[in-house]
Amino acid sequence: MTTTEADTALGNVVEIHNPADGSVVGTVPEMSADQVAELAARLREAQPAWEALTPQARAQHLRNWLNWIVDNQERIFGLVHREAGKSWGDAQIELLVCMEVINYYTKHGAEFLADESRTPHTPASLTKNLRIRYRPYQLVGVITPWNYPVGMPMMDIPGALMAGAAVLSKPSEVTPLAWAEIVRGWNEEIGAPPVLACATGRGDTGRAVVDVVDMVQFTGSTATGRRIGMRCAERLIPASLELGGKDAMIVLSDAPMERTIRGAIWGGLFNAGQSCIAVERLYVEASVYDEFVDRLVAEVKTLRQGHDPQGGFSTEFGAMATESQLEIVERHVADALAKGARVLTGGKRADKGLFYPPTVLVDVDHTMACMREETFGPLLPIMKVRDEHEAISLANDSDYGLGASVWTASKDRGERVGMRLEAGGVDVNNVLMHVFQFPLPMGGWKSSGLGYRFGGPNGIRKYCRQQAFVTERVHLDNETHWYPYSLTKGRITAAVLRLMEMHDWRRRLGLAPRKRR
Repeated sequence: MTTTEADTALGNVVEIHNPADGSVVGTVPEMSADQVAELAARLREAQPAWEALTPQARAQHLRNWLNWIVDNQERIFGLVHREAGKSWGDAQIELLVCMEVINYYTKHGAEFLADESRTPHTPASLTKNLRIRYRPYQLVGVITPWNYPVGMPMMDIPGALMAGAAVLSKPSEVTPLAWAEIVRGWNEEIGAPPVLACATGRGDTGRAVVDVVDMVQFTGSTATGRRIGMRCAERLIPASLELGGKDAMIVLSDAPMERTIRGAIWGGLFNAGQSCIAVERLYVEASVYDEFVDRLVAEVKTLRQGHDPQGGFSTEFGAMATESQLEIVERHVADALAKGARVLTGGKRADKGLFYPPTVLVDVDHTMACMREETFGPLLPIMKVRDEHEAISLANDSDYGLGASVWTASKDRGERVGMRLEAGGVDVNNVLMHVFQFPLPMGGWKSSGLGYRFGGPNGIRKYCRQQAFVTERVHLDNETHWYPYSLTKGRITAAVLRLMEMHDWRRRLGLAPRKRR
């Protein structure tokens, strides 16, 4: 995807800035609704031939794509590093997502798409072959946020392509460059069929995508997800929505302390806390609260924040992606302090760039925005609780239900607490991990989403329509219920139906039921 001189002259471009230093990283076209419609038309034209390929043939194109991404990873993830202001380590992790998703769905695609046979439910249907066939939606729209410019679309698009759908992707206008380059690689470098396109632009471009596709996969805020879901309902097309989170971490009295502290830090601060499944609130049993907080703060103070050189691995995490997101973190901290919370480390933005330091808040409660609203930043608010029952009650006291974690040395305790949490995914003694176990469903409860993003066969089949397929085992010239009707046929049919369908012998034989005394 390149910006033409005509686009620039007309001002129809989006300029991408590095949030770490404000430098211009690149530009992309601001695509109009008409341009989006043209992309959709080309994709629809190419899709039937793509669907006609075998799953194995489609898988080979996807593996070729992965090879090209790996061969060009320095350039691609250099774009991620700059457009998102990430540390080099955080940027590199997105390559892992490319590898694991493509390899999982190309390995299992043929199996997940195979016809399924069903057994006839009555003797009257024994002459039928019953099958379920999976036919893709012709054009799938995938709209993704700015926090993982490559990882987010890669979680969805390989499954849709394996299903045989064409895909119209719409990356965030904040971080579109790396994904646009990956789509260019599909279309120009590996000889793949033209069934993948990238629509760049702001909100109007995204709305245009929703209006031209047959199914939408959206990842982003709950507010935007609701609007997309409503528009899809108006159009009578399906939508899968993975939305906001406020993931709770429950630290029980017997938690393995070193691992728990490291999990809290990585789970809450990875990618500057800009993950829908980040740890956003911590509930710690009173008996270990002081030790946990002291050791956590000491570890947090050792973290290195900054925009290290490409290939440097000299910082843990980088900048926040947008000024508006940083302002949300500032508002949450200010609100908490005004209501009695204390900052133990961090708490004030950097003088240059969109950097906010890792911040630990204590003496927090559920009157505070930092415990109720999605923060999406490097903030760890910690609340002391009496016992596991209070921790469970507080964890469930949320509009969100994306993920949660439980930390304990007891398997039974982890199972007991985890089973009571209202979240689409639960990790015991780990964090964020359920998202990367592709055989498992990934989706949110409550205001965290609608449907499941992936999970075993669903990661491909969600992009398909189920088709009931019936064929005849035996050739007959007529069916008993076809015309012409006759008294004799009616009596025979009624007798056979009673015999096969009723549950007591009197009714099976057409005898009058016994009178009740």
